[in-house]
Formats: sequence, structure tokens, C-alpha cells
Amino acid sequence: MIYDPATDRLREACAVFGILGTTDAAAHAALGLHALQHRGQEATGIVSHDGDRFNAHRDQGHVGDVFSSPAVMDRLVGDAAIGHNRYSTTGESNPRNVQPLFADLDLGGVAVAHNGNLTNALTLRDELIRKGAIFQSTTDTEVILHLMAHAKGRMVDRLVEALLQVVGAYSLVLLTRQKLVGVRDPYGVRPLVLGRRGDAHILASESCAFDIIGAELVRDIEPGEMVVITREGIESFRPFRPVQPRPCLFEYVYFARPDSIMAGRSIHETRKAIGRELAREAPADADIVVPVPDSGVPAALGFAEGAGLPFDLGIIRNHYVGRTFIEPTNEIRHLGVRLKHNGNRAVLAGKRVVLIDDSIVRGTTSVKIVQMVREAGAREVHMRVASPPIRHPCFYGIDTPTQAELLASRMGEEGMASYIDADSLAFVSLDGLYRALGEPGRDPNNPRYLDHYFTGEYPIPLVDEEGGNRARQLTLLREAG
Repeated sequence: MIYDPATDRLREACAVFGILGTTDAAAHAALGLHALQHRGQEATGIVSHDGDRFNAHRDQGHVGDVFSSPAVMDRLVGDAAIGHNRYSTTGESNPRNVQPLFADLDLGGVAVAHNGNLTNALTLRDELIRKGAIFQSTTDTEVILHLMAHAKGRMVDRLVEALLQVVGAYSLVLLTRQKLVGVRDPYGVRPLVLGRRGDAHILASESCAFDIIGAELVRDIEPGEMVVITREGIESFRPFRPVQPRPCLFEYVYFARPDSIMAGRSIHETRKAIGRELAREAPADADIVVPVPDSGVPAALGFAEGAGLPFDLGIIRNHYVGRTFIEPTNEIRHLGVRLKHNGNRAVLAGKRVVLIDDSIVRGTTSVKIVQMVREAGAREVHMRVASPPIRHPCFYGIDTPTQAELLASRMGEEGMASYIDADSLAFVSLDGLYRALGEPGRDPNNPRYLDHYFTGEYPIPLVDEEGGNRARQLTLLREAG
């Protein structure tokens, strides 16, 4: 996941998709990636296999642009394919890091697509370079291919040997000449689901990718599980030492698409439940509930339901905004939020407004949104946030700002309310967030989710960070963009 300073949002770094057992596999992959566009919008790629050779196309841009050409799709023949969407960090994107990555090993070709972040990638990279490895990219995913090249045995055995050496968060799909492989790290930080369409088996980051191609959700790939799919069927393995799973809480709060099903739970209904919990914990004396679109909508619906207040669209989002098309002077940067959002005066004028957002990172966008709502005539603005305060950075696939840049790490709620000019500000509690997910609360001795953004607890070792490689890690992340 990548932090986007222009929008003051955390961003999911990538999406993965794989399919085996259907004609026009690449076309199905392109449609699946289109449904997963929210998880990565800077670059996309597909690698297919036609029974004889691998075929690949990767480029920067949206799925609909990169794979719109019949000439491109005609080259991606075969009944098996994997695909990837990615976000870059700030700065110019680097084409050499567009996935899926491909390598010719002594056993044959292998393509890999990765969602997540390896926390010992730099340590392993340095060791591999000392042994003579030549890296072609700056992405941590390439470490896995080099480890496989040094391993012994069959291709799947080599993958297991490689993954036993890496530390971090990952959901992977791999394509060989005969197999489609999906694997999820032991903690299950990043999602991966299995689907089926006729005789074809499918892997994807989210179930919404199945709906677009008329496939059915079969189940989640379990944390620590590896599935090996051939034209004869599916085998499941558990190659890692079992640990208590800790899926990422932010998938439920913000990252996943609302129409996805994750671990048997509707993301949309879960976000409404968070809103209801927020209304119970932090009610406001107000006239109307307004979401910050689009991510605040489900929680706002739940808050309105729980508070017995009317819901309305007091902020209108422009869905057709790309990069700023005029010179970004300071004045234009200040006005830039209006390119994406505009206050709806007919709804807001004279009202006491409860404004619902999914999170506050640096607070810069919240300042502008509150100001916009006031300028549209709101009498009072009470901000309610559908996640606890974000006080700690992430090393598991989110390029968050430094801890000092996180507003909640520097200020309490009163200070934050003053900073964004809200009449009041409140966040859902961490226990409340757990309750919205069906837990009685957070068990500090056995937490069920990855919640380090709020608690500062990092269950997966931060090898590169502890080894003093954070500056190099950030440099590589920016180059990887």
C-alpha cells in the first residue's frame, strides 16, 4: 500500500489475479483486474501461457487503457494467465517494476505477482548480490525469484524454500508451464480468494473480481495456505509453521471494495456496522449525517441508522478527475480538493452536520473538507471517523508517512479537532472496531487482526528496519514507483 500525499490517503499497493482452465484466459484476467482497479492504478500487467510459451504485456496506466487494444490481447493467448495492478509511490513510475515479474529458471519459466511487502527484502537482496545475483528491478518481489533460482527440487518445492526465508506480508499468484499457484503468508495479512467458473479455477485479491466474469466465490485461501492448481484439480498444502492469523484491519475499514466478501463477511455490511458502533460510542447533536465520498458512505449509512438521523449527500464527488491538468502552484494545490469534492449547499446550508470519514492521516484533506462544508453553509461540523487514530507507520505494504507526520501521533482529539476546525471530533474505539467485526472486543493477549497502525504492535519482525535499512528501503520504494 502506498501513501498518497496529494489526497492524504493510504493506498493499497497492488492486486493479483490468476486463472487456469479457460480459453481467452488473458481476457478474463483483464476483466478481473478491471474490477480490482481500486487496489492499484499506476500500472498493470498480464502474463499468459499457451501450452508452449509465455506471453506478456505490462505497461503504466489503467487496465482499460493498457488492455484495450485487440493487437495486445491477441498476443496474450492461452488457457492460463496471471495479472497484477500496482500503485507507485510519489514520483515517476518505473516500468521495470511493473508486474507480473518473469524469470527463466532451469526448470522452465515462472511468472509471479505479489501483494504485500517483505520486511527482510533488503537484507536478502544484499546477500543475493554478494552471491552474484543481478537484479533487474527494485521491487521486493524479485527477491522471491532469485531465492527460487538458488533452491533445489521441483518448482513448488523451490517456492516453499524461498518463502521460508522471507519475512513479511504477502499474497502471491505464480504461473508455471503446468500450474497456477496461490499462497498467503502465515498471518494472512493480505487477502486472497479462490473462485470457479465452469472448469476454470481462479485466484484473486477480492471476490468482486469474480462477479465481473460470472464466476462464483468458493472460499478464502487460508492464512499460511498454498494451493496448487493444475488442469486435473487443486491441491492444498500448509508448508509454514502455524501462527495466530492477523488479517489487516484496514481491508475492512477502507481498502477492499464494498461489494467484496472477505472471510465470509460483506465489506459493505461490516462498514455499516462500524458506523453504528461509532454512533453508539460518539453521538452528536446534529441534523444530518454526510459522508466524505466515496469511502465514508457505508459507515455514514450505519451512523445515520444508529443515531436515528437522516443521511444525505452533502458532498458531491467528481469521478472523472485524473492528475491535475494545470500547473500546480500553491494556490492551485490549495484548491485541488475541489477538483474531486464540492459542497452541496442545498443539503448543508443551516445544518448541524455529522461528517463521516474512514480515517485521518496527516489531516490536510480533513482541513479542506471541513472548510468546504462550512463554506457551503453548515452551521456546525462534527467529524466522526470510522477507524481509531492512526499513530504508527506500517511496514507490511503501506508506505505511510513517518510517525511524526501522522496527525494523531502529535495531537489528542481536542487538538486535532481544533486543527481541522471541527466543532467536535471522535474516532471509533479499537474495541468498537473489533465489535463491528463480530468480536467481543480486542483481546490484548490474542488480537485477531493486524492493528499496528493504532497500537504500535508489529507481530511480524521488522528485519530491515531493525537493521538500519529504513532509509534504503524508502529509496527503493520510491525507485520502485
